Amino acid sequence: MDFYFAIIHPMSNTLFFYNSLSRKKETFIPIDPKEIRVYTCGPTVYNFAHIGNLRTYIFNDLLQRTLIFLGYNVKRVMNITDVGHLSGDGDMGMDKVEKAASEKGMNAWQLSDYYLEAFKKDMERLNMLSPTIWEKATATIKEQINLISQIEQKGFTYKTSDGIYFDTSKFPEYGAMSSLTNDGIKEAARVDFNAERKNPRDFALWKFNTTGKKRAMEWDSPWGIGFPGWHTECSAISLKHLGNPFDIHTGAIDHKETHHPNEIAQTEVATGKKMANFWLHAGFLNAESDQKMAKSKGNFLTLQSVIDRGINPLAYRLYTYGMHWRQTAAFSWEALGGATRAFGRLQVFVQENLPNSTNLPNYDDRGSAPAGALPQFKERFLQALSDDLNMPQAMAVVWDLVNTSKKGNFQAEAVKLLLDFDRVLALGFSQIIPIGQIPENISKLIAEREQARASKNYALADKLRDQIQKLGHTVVDKQPIVWYNRQALLV
Repeated sequence: MDFYFAIIHPMSNTLFFYNSLSRKKETFIPIDPKEIRVYTCGPTVYNFAHIGNLRTYIFNDLLQRTLIFLGYNVKRVMNITDVGHLSGDGDMGMDKVEKAASEKGMNAWQLSDYYLEAFKKDMERLNMLSPTIWEKATATIKEQINLISQIEQKGFTYKTSDGIYFDTSKFPEYGAMSSLTNDGIKEAARVDFNAERKNPRDFALWKFNTTGKKRAMEWDSPWGIGFPGWHTECSAISLKHLGNPFDIHTGAIDHKETHHPNEIAQTEVATGKKMANFWLHAGFLNAESDQKMAKSKGNFLTLQSVIDRGINPLAYRLYTYGMHWRQTAAFSWEALGGATRAFGRLQVFVQENLPNSTNLPNYDDRGSAPAGALPQFKERFLQALSDDLNMPQAMAVVWDLVNTSKKGNFQAEAVKLLLDFDRVLALGFSQIIPIGQIPENISKLIAEREQARASKNYALADKLRDQIQKLGHTVVDKQPIVWYNRQALLV
């Protein structure tokens, strides 16, 4: 039903983003208005992404969708870390992928491919756009070696028994966006300190295999057999596909302290040019205990754990809109329940006010919007997006539109506008089937099943549910029924 709305918004809308590098909100001016170049730090594929990770990727998707909504072409690159991310923050310990593969009786290649596909499935469930380019770290070993060689030629490296390190003392601008003090850096370094490092800020560009055992992922290099450090891949991949400077670099808030300062240092030393103009960092979604949700701690929730409670993944997406993307917050099942109910109300509003034809709508006698009503809602929605992707404010506009349209009797026109907004919101409104198009055979089976459940004939209810699912629909025992293409989502 995307054909109902085909509005191209002017690129004259002024965008403002909070830039971690300058620590203030700035006007976004594209390097090339014909194409916005964006780099997204992607997942380390040794386990399932948790819902905190996915909140960050929802933010990245919102950014991409907003830029497209405003009329820009977007080239977004996402790396996949399948080697080099060590279990210790100070470039020490085991490679996370190798370690997890060993524990699960798989090789590193198999494990990383498995969790990459799981991550892509979660993205699909959350209605995320794919980046323009996916790039695995293991696919750019040549580029990473070349990058390290450039840094070495400029005199910014030194060798230890376990690898090649970047000498941060030679780069005075190091850590400009970081909030860590020197004492904080020294304290963090005590956890896994390499005595051969010249100072705690120095980081590994290339690691040697010091275990005495052959790794699944290791390569020859000018410095010896080993593997790249975690930070090296992002610089090499962004340079390969985006050049520098590019427009926007995104990631989670923890990247602001170490990973991104390391990227900046190695890229700008190697090229002599700025890496990126804007650095956008998403806040954490902590566990219910308000502790950081982390795979290493085992205190994380996956998207599947949300689905297993009968919650639509897109309700979780809506849940994330209740907080600004830069805000760190604690997860709450109660709040997610509220978002699920709100999502259901929006679904029903759209379905009840959709036309029953796939042709251009011939609306009934419900009336039409007062002159100037819809443009002001659209302008307010755009203003919220343009102000640092303020999704709580954008959703306030959505609810005002819904409520005002009910009072003014112009719900059909409001749904048309919601379908346009959904190009950013990605809540699946454009895929809802009007009530008049619900398949009669499915409606009959649903009614029979509800009657069986009411009479506590659960064996028959289960049998009818299986029959419905074989016809391509999903039944969740909550009301009301909202139909999406060939899938019924009951919220």
